[in-house]
Amino acid sequence: MIEAMEISRSFGSTQALGGVSFRIGKGEVLCLLGHNGAGKSTLVSILATALPPTSGTARVAGYDVVREAREVRRRIGLTGQFAAVDEGLNGRDNLVLVARLLGADRAGARRRADELLEAFSLTAAAGRPAGTYSGGMRRRLDLASSFVGDPQVLFLDEPTTGLDPVSRGALWDLVRARVAEGTTVLLTTQYLEEAEQLADRVIVLGQGRTIADGTVAELKARLGGSCVRAQLIDPAHADAAAGALRRAGLEPRTGEPDGTVLVPVRASAALARVVRALDEAGVGITEISLTEPTLDDVYLALAEQTASDAAVSGAVVPLPGVHGPARHRDGREAVAP
Repeated sequence: MIEAMEISRSFGSTQALGGVSFRIGKGEVLCLLGHNGAGKSTLVSILATALPPTSGTARVAGYDVVREAREVRRRIGLTGQFAAVDEGLNGRDNLVLVARLLGADRAGARRRADELLEAFSLTAAAGRPAGTYSGGMRRRLDLASSFVGDPQVLFLDEPTTGLDPVSRGALWDLVRARVAEGTTVLLTTQYLEEAEQLADRVIVLGQGRTIADGTVAELKARLGGSCVRAQLIDPAHADAAAGALRRAGLEPRTGEPDGTVLVPVRASAALARVVRALDEAGVGITEISLTEPTLDDVYLALAEQTASDAAVSGAVVPLPGVHGPARHRDGREAVAP
């Protein structure tokens, strides 16, 4: 349903995309991750026919995005990063207008508008001018407009930015329902939980290029599996703990706050090895747990690797973070090697 082949886009001397390729099948959800400026929105704009590529080709629903742009637009729904609603019309009329432009009759347009107003918790404000809506309400109305038709492909560019948790969950349910009916979704987000909830596949962009591509499980596996987290009674014993764990054939990571020792492991059975090694060394612990890596961990690891590679090449790349600077799970700001 979406095929991108060596898509590049430059703005003057700045290259926003440098040869991105991928394919998405019917009823799949692809999530694009990357820091601000990584090229996510530029790629969405090209695929949605709003911006031509500098080089490369792309097809959506079987149609070329440049030569057959009108046919592409007939088959897609799009929500950009910023709400685009007519503030002079009320909420219901905004949706009715979109439905009528898509060919619905008056009764059908009003019926579809009312369905979406309810789905996005806007029924009570349906008769009010959109200009009186809060930012979150305008965002929900904008999202609703992308669901008015029956798109074969849905582009959602950071759709839940500014939404409260309830509205975010409602959108996730709507996306899942559309996917179950066969709609293909390309989603960009900086909420990593959103990618884990919805994505069949994740592509991480950095400096306009693909730096990782796979399922959430595959990307997590790149970090080496699970991690044992041991909280020491006395943080001063961190070095002794690390030595004992290394003698047991493990590779601990120290330097965590409050005397926490992290031990990457490939199987849950290693938890007993950690406990035994610390016990034999006389190192007391107050808490121990086995955790699976999250997509946050993957994202931060890739961010640090990208920054490290850029430092070697002499380029300057900001560390990507989810909201603000990149951080480890304990809150420490990530610093490139």
